[in-house]
Amino acid sequence: MPKGFRGGFGGLGNIGKLMKEAEKAMQRIDQVKDELMAITVEASAGGGMVKVTANGAGAILSIKIAPEVVDPDDVEMLEDLVLAAVKDALEQSATVREEKMAEATGGLPGLPGLP
Repeated sequence: MPKGFRGGFGGLGNIGKLMKEAEKAMQRIDQVKDELMAITVEASAGGGMVKVTANGAGAILSIKIAPEVVDPDDVEMLEDLVLAAVKDALEQSATVREEKMAEATGGLPGLPGLP
């Protein structure tokens, strides 16, 4: 017998407790995912000429472009402004998502279902 063996399956109680904690964490994650859908972030580029709104789940919800920035002779500038605003919105969304998930999981890494 291994040293410290007491017989029975006492270690399984710890597994059961761990499973219950994991289940609670998954419920919190599902709740946070719903919350993230309702959170919005806005980013802009070109002094507010291009505005992008995204939700906390990382979905782009809208892109607004001021008419005066639309120049048929300089499409590249508009493309750059849109790209910059989209990148910023997605970065903000990722930050919000990471913060909310860390709150929900208590900072536990590697839980399935994390976006």
